[in-house]
This record gives sequence, C-alpha cells and structure tokens, in this order.
Amino acid sequence: MSVGERPIIIKKVKGGGGHGHHGGAWKVAYADFVTAMMAFFLLMWLINTTSPEQKRGIADYFAPASVSETTSGSGGILAGTALGVEGAKQNGSQSIIQDMAPDSKNPSEGKSKDGAKAEADQTASTEALREALQKREEAAFASAAQSLRQALQDMPELAELSKNIIIDQTPEGLRIQLVDQEGRSMFNTGSAQPNDRAKLLLRAISKVINQLPNRISIYGHTSANAGGAKAEGDWTLSAGRADSSRRILQSAGVDPDRVYQVSGKAASEPLYPDDPALPGNRRIAIVLLREAPVLPPDHGP
Repeated sequence: MSVGERPIIIKKVKGGGGHGHHGGAWKVAYADFVTAMMAFFLLMWLINTTSPEQKRGIADYFAPASVSETTSGSGGILAGTALGVEGAKQNGSQSIIQDMAPDSKNPSEGKSKDGAKAEADQTASTEALREALQKREEAAFASAAQSLRQALQDMPELAELSKNIIIDQTPEGLRIQLVDQEGRSMFNTGSAQPNDRAKLLLRAISKVINQLPNRISIYGHTSANAGGAKAEGDWTLSAGRADSSRRILQSAGVDPDRVYQVSGKAASEPLYPDDPALPGNRRIAIVLLREAPVLPPDHGP
C-alpha cells in the first residue's frame, strides 16, 4: 500500500433486538391475572352460597391442628385427647366430616326412613284417589238431579207435580223427597198405598236411579196431629208407605239388590220442625247412598 493511500474502513451496524413490548412475556402475566380473578370470583360465589354451618366447617378444616383449645399442661397436637374409640375427639375437621357423613352404625335406619317415606307417599296417593272418586260422585249426583228436574219440566203430566219434589245432597247421599202439598198428597189419608200422582213420580225417579250404581235407602215420614201429638200407628204407616214405594221402584226397573234399607220414621224427623203438623212433613225420602270408593288392589289403606 502506498503512503498516500488511506485504508478503507467498513463499519457494520447490527440491528436492534426490538422494543420489549413487542415480545410475549406480557401474555404470561395477563394469563396469571385472569386466573387469579377467576379464582377470586369463584371464591366469592362459594362464600355467598354456603350456609354459616358449612363456613364454620370449612374454617375448622383449615384450622391449624397444633393449636390447643385448653390451657392445661398438655399443649401438644392432641391436647391430651385420644383418637381411639374410648377417647374423646378434639373438635375439628374430623367431627365435621362425621356430622356430614351418613350414619353407618345403623344401616336399617335408612331403610326405615325409606319405608316411612314410601308409606307416606302411598297414603297421599290413596287420599288423592279418594278425593278424585268423591268429586266424580258429586258430579254424578249433580247430573242425576239435573236430569230429574229436566224430566219434570219436559213432561206435561209431571210439570205440575214438580212442586212435590225436593232434591238435595246430604252427608248420606243424594236425597229425593216426594212431599205432600196442601190439597195434593202422595198417599190417601191413613193408606199405605201411593196414589196415581205418587206412582207417576216414583217411575220418573226410577229412571234417575238407574243412571247410577249407588244403593238406595227409602224412608217414610208422617206428620204430627193438629195438636202436635204423634200417633202410635204412624210407625207402621210410614214403614208401609216406604215399602210400597220400594215395590213401585222395583217394578219400574230398579234392581232389588240395590235396596239397602226401607224404614218408617213416623213423625220423628219433621221437615218443618217449627210446625210438625204441616202437610209437607208427610213425605217419602229416597236416598242414593254415598258409597265408599272401591280402590285398586295396590291402593289399600
């Protein structure tokens, strides 16, 4: 190289490594932050949904086992207590776990509880079925009463006699009464045989009775004398009128096996107690009895 020539110097500039915020280290920190927040909100939700007893149990579970609850000379972990069956157990997580765990000492207790629950469910099911059958019977009685009233209105020969019919529901059942009116009786004086008006009404009633399967009871009633006295022969007369009504119903198609009772009550149960001598106390009462519902074999009491 000649003296007048200068050396050629080549300068190399290395590129920078870039700014720190373009790296990935921040993502790790953000992931830790999100995880911590999720754990925090999960903890808040658990605290809000647990009961005080559960919180106390959790606190006891995480309580230091080395803390003694007594000030006695035994300041060790067990605080002078034993873990054996005969020894007392220190309050802590073990007692909480035992309280929450099912009792395994008496395995038949769980079975007895299940049996009691099943029996209670069976009883509730039976009662519900009885109520349903009772409501159905009430609806059938109401329909039968409406059918009889409609028949009395539709037939001209019965329309005038509708005043002699009283229909109501009693604890005993659906009661249909043929009641005497002033100048319009169902039986001749002193006679046990129904007259033509009574026979016509009894045949109409038989059609309603045949709509239902219930058994029937028939009662005869008489009125007291003008002075309020009760005649001795009224018992025989009221019973005879009830039995005559039974024969009319059976001749109109009512099954004899459905007749449960026929009796005479004389003037012992007046329809108008304030005036036992009123003609309306003379009547025949036909009751479609409320039947105990026949339950399926698996719904026994």
